[in-house]
Amino acid sequence: MSETPPRVVVAEDEAVIRLDLVEQLRELGYDVVGECGDGAAAVALCRDLAPDIALLDINMPGSDGLVAAADIAGLGTTAVVMLTAYGQRDLVDRAVAAGAMAYLTKPWTASDLLPALETARIRFAEMRSLSAQVDDLSDTLRQRKLIDRAKAQLIRAYGISEPEAFRLLQKKAMDGRTSMAAVAEEILGP
Repeated sequence: MSETPPRVVVAEDEAVIRLDLVEQLRELGYDVVGECGDGAAAVALCRDLAPDIALLDINMPGSDGLVAAADIAGLGTTAVVMLTAYGQRDLVDRAVAAGAMAYLTKPWTASDLLPALETARIRFAEMRSLSAQVDDLSDTLRQRKLIDRAKAQLIRAYGISEPEAFRLLQKKAMDGRTSMAAVAEEILGP
């Protein structure tokens, strides 16, 4: 069973460059699901299509690539690769601050394009994984604090030890086939 090709949106205001990019992407095995010539349209396409990668020119009419990059990065669904004729450090820093995962300067070659796109995809996947881990850890910490507060309330209310309060929470959770956090919430009330 073959893996589905990565889905890409291309935003480049110069039609000839955009056509060249689309052709190269397809030759490299990417599925170009949308193309446009301005940042606002790129954001709309990414919102509607949730591609794996958005390849954005920095200088476009209307909403430029940096604004679009920030908006697309905020969606949390798409890796952003910036494309520009300018390689100044300041512009690279602004692109990274806007959420770009990779940066490609014009003129590029197909051998430049593939590493930039794959680096962006991998970095984006790693970022999403780390974000999910942080969310899980935050939830675990929230539950732990909730259980600790419920134990403290049981200790005060019944004059029992901490291990006894823990076992009481644990037994009530098992008997009710629910989590200890849910029992703690019930004990603590609204």
